[in-house]
This record gives sequence, C-alpha cells and structure tokens, in this order.
Amino acid sequence: MRASEITASLEALIEEKIPTFLWGPPGIGKSSIVKQIADKNEIGFIDLRLSLMDPTDLKGIPFYDKHDHQAVWASPSFLPTEGSGILFLDELNAAPPSVQASAYQLILDRRVGEYMLPDGWAIVAAGNRESDRGVVYRMSSPLANRFVHLEMEVHVDDWRDWAYLNGVDERIIAYIGYKNEDLFTFDPTANEKSFATPRSWEFVHGVLRSSMNERLLLDTIGGAVGKELAVRFLSFARVMHRLPDLEKILEEGSGEYPKEVDVLYALSTGLVSKLLADQTEERVDNLLRYTLELESEFAVMIVQDLQRAGISMEHSETFGDWVKKFAYLLA
Repeated sequence: MRASEITASLEALIEEKIPTFLWGPPGIGKSSIVKQIADKNEIGFIDLRLSLMDPTDLKGIPFYDKHDHQAVWASPSFLPTEGSGILFLDELNAAPPSVQASAYQLILDRRVGEYMLPDGWAIVAAGNRESDRGVVYRMSSPLANRFVHLEMEVHVDDWRDWAYLNGVDERIIAYIGYKNEDLFTFDPTANEKSFATPRSWEFVHGVLRSSMNERLLLDTIGGAVGKELAVRFLSFARVMHRLPDLEKILEEGSGEYPKEVDVLYALSTGLVSKLLADQTEERVDNLLRYTLELESEFAVMIVQDLQRAGISMEHSETFGDWVKKFAYLLA
C-alpha cells in the first residue's frame, strides 16, 4: 500500500482501537506516518522500542503489598494512564521472543500485570520484513493473529508531496522527479552499508543545508545514499545554475524556456518550491501563464504538484486557458 493509503487505513483502525502492524523495508517512514497521525489528531504518542527491552520492562516488577499481604506488579512509568493517543510498539519483531510474549496480553487484552491501557489509547506496531535481512525474529502465529497487517511500499508521488510540504531541498526533489528509481535502492541481497531510502535522502537534505566544505560533499552524501548515486545526484544538481530566473517568472509570468530534460525537471521543482514558500494569487497566475508555453509534460507536472499541495487555481483566468490547452493530457 502507498503511504497515502496506509495513512487513511491507519486512521480508521486507530479510531476503532484495532491493533495494527505496519510492515515495510527500512527507512521508508513507517514510524513517521504514525507520529503524523497523532500530531494531526492532537493525541498522545508514546514510542516504545521493544528490541531494547527485557520482559519485565513491560510487565513491571513484583513487590510485596503489606496492606493486602500479597505480591503485586509495579507498572512501568512509561505506559499511559489517562487521555487518548497511540502506543507505538516499534521494532516489535526485532524483540526477543520472551519480550514479544510479554506484549501478547497488552496487545489483545489491553492489559499486562496490574496495568490497564486507557480506553482512549490505540496500539500500533511496526517492523521490517524477514526478507529485508534485518535482525528480526519470526513472529509467532498467536501474536500475528492479534493484529491487522498492513504492508507499506515506497511511492514517488507520495514522497514528493511530503518533500514539498516539509521544505526538502529542491535539488533533491528535482533529482527524484528525474530519476524515480533512485528514491529507494535498498537491496537485501547486497552488502552495501549505504543505500537510498526516504530517510537517507532526508540526511542528504541536512548535509546540503549545512556549512560543509563543498569538496567533502561527495564522500559525505555517498555515506548516506551510496557513492555512485552521490555522483549522479551532484552531477544533476549542477544544472541548477542553468535555470532561468525563477523569481522573475513568478513575478512577471515570463522567462526563458529550457530544452534539456534534466533542466526542465529542475525548473519544474524549483518553481513549485519557490511558490509554496511565497504564495499569492498573482504569483500563482503568473506561474500558470508561464506554463502555457512550457513543454506539456512539465506544465502538467507543475499543476499536479500544486494541486496535491492544496493550492487553489480556480480563481485564475489563466487556469481556464491552461485547462483548454492541456485538458487532453489529464483525461
């Protein structure tokens, strides 16, 4: 399932407090999606890494109650006691079987030892697949049967939407638009330490925003996404200096029209990023006017990116002209 589909399904399952397990390869944003749902709904979020826990960490430790003359379990302080939210059990299948067994009762019965999970809290777990060659333990059938299982896949359009809204460097967005397959290059059969995932491209964004000496960029970015991919990306990034004046296009609705495909990808992404950073009705109209003479594929790409970012264009007279010219490509 795509990230957008995972989000919609998760929101419904969380609302009904149905335990859900989110599967997928490393670095694709599984935990980020769950956190975003919690933030969007303004509910609590507790992230427990079960692979770092012992069985007693969940169940608590016993102590003698002098008043009742019996042993009781002291519940762990990190579990919620009120309100509503998402209890996120990350890396559940990377936890030893003894820890997974401690989670059985919490997941199905919403209690463990003396502890009871508040009614307003939902349980979501996540983990890598066995085929990803991570450190995982085969999940037992009784535990697996306690979840609804969703498998997440990487999709470029979903990632581009996220990247625009989160201000990811436009050179990265443009490159992934140009080379979709380089968003995710993880191969579980290879022995590469560095490979491209949405998470490692986010690292590249941080490197580009840093004050790092330019001569160190190749090796550093290669440490995030792999050396060969770093060479391709930095070669592509150099086309940015061949772009026309983006600010002039947004202010006047006119400018030069590149012909090279790599430059057109960079141009399309650069214009959308600049508009999202400073959006007015006039600048939207100017961008639409400029795209009327742009290569049709890239004119459509720009408008689709704007629509997914939630920018309304119906107020623009130019949008009517745009639809008349390019509607056949949207059919």
